[in-house]
Amino acid sequence: MFERPQAGERALLVHVNTQGPADPDELSEFSELARSAGAQIIRLETLSRRSPDPGLFVGRGKAEELRGLVESEEIDLVIFDNELSPSQERNLEALFQCRVLDRTGLILDIFAQRARSFEGKLQVELAQLRHLSTRLVRGWTHLERQKGGIGLRGPGETQLETDRRLLNNRIDQIRRRLARVDSQREQGRRARHRAEVPTVSLVGYTNAGKSTLFNRLTAAHVYARDQLFATLDPTLRRAELPDGSHLILADTVGFISRLPHELVAAFKSTLQETVEADMLLHVVDAASHRRAENIAEVEDVLSQIGAGELPRIEVYNKIDLIEGAAPKVERDEAGQVTRVWLSASTGEGCELLLEALADYFHIEVFRREITLSPAEGRLHALLYAEGKVVNETVTEEGGWRLEVVLTRREYQQLRKQEPRLAELLADLPGGDDW
Repeated sequence: MFERPQAGERALLVHVNTQGPADPDELSEFSELARSAGAQIIRLETLSRRSPDPGLFVGRGKAEELRGLVESEEIDLVIFDNELSPSQERNLEALFQCRVLDRTGLILDIFAQRARSFEGKLQVELAQLRHLSTRLVRGWTHLERQKGGIGLRGPGETQLETDRRLLNNRIDQIRRRLARVDSQREQGRRARHRAEVPTVSLVGYTNAGKSTLFNRLTAAHVYARDQLFATLDPTLRRAELPDGSHLILADTVGFISRLPHELVAAFKSTLQETVEADMLLHVVDAASHRRAENIAEVEDVLSQIGAGELPRIEVYNKIDLIEGAAPKVERDEAGQVTRVWLSASTGEGCELLLEALADYFHIEVFRREITLSPAEGRLHALLYAEGKVVNETVTEEGGWRLEVVLTRREYQQLRKQEPRLAELLADLPGGDDW
């Protein structure tokens, strides 16, 4: 009986194209996926077929040729840039006598490595179990083996039935836990809505620079590297706009061509941050000659999760890699910003994006100077605690002269805690309407 090895990094990559010659960019992305998973690429084989072979996907002759490569190169792992059926995967493993992964399995492995939060780990495990549930064959090292012998036999279930039941139980358990996490996220979204704080979600093809832009706009320290799926867990941070208002930025997982449906389904709660956003910033790698195809892939996933109709601004990133490119803003016939060209790495053009967001949301804010007496220390501390003070000087009497920036909602909330604030700001336009 063939048992899958527990480890193996020397990889043979196989790309089977059924629609003409292989695309060099697809091959490059496939290789980068394998490297991101930690594989040592020994060789990349490309071939074309009109249709997959039902038993071995590549046909008997080519499969024998690949088996020879596996033996001669001491390959531990064969990765296909295609979707293999459970029977094809099993037949190839029996022939090669090493582990075989398809594209979905490869991406799931990368996600398992990158998940850091409790929610992210649960979502990855859910996707893996869904994928595993279609591949319960005898080649697997089972989740739990029934013991034999007198008094130790099982209740009559076959091994596959036992494994399938254990899988389904675990899937139900994970779903319940994710439902609780999603409920907590929904409470956070309702709180932001009540506070009238807009949420903007960063979306885009993986490695387009979303996390770098997120760090630039929010002064956060989210993990950002030049690799596929560097960011997996969603992160929300506050970003200040030029007019003194602020919004919430959400950095989410990047998309990729032929993103497995298991992942789209498993990460539904994470992607809900995208669906519930007030606006999307679609980050595009402007230096990539595949940017049109990448944009189409992202739009396809957005449609799948129900975010296809949300307003968005295209952010053409990495202009520092394009000779002669400069930061700029493009608008439609109505004067609305549709595209911003910038470099998140150098910071060029980021102020144009912030100005575009401030213009879009047009959050009503005011900046005023107020004077507090030494006895009004509580109000002084409250304004600082809420982050509304932008400048301060001490008066001769020992009080404070503060320059504050407030939105309408913030003013109303603070006035309930400190009625004195309404007297200090009685000259606001609109009077009590504020």
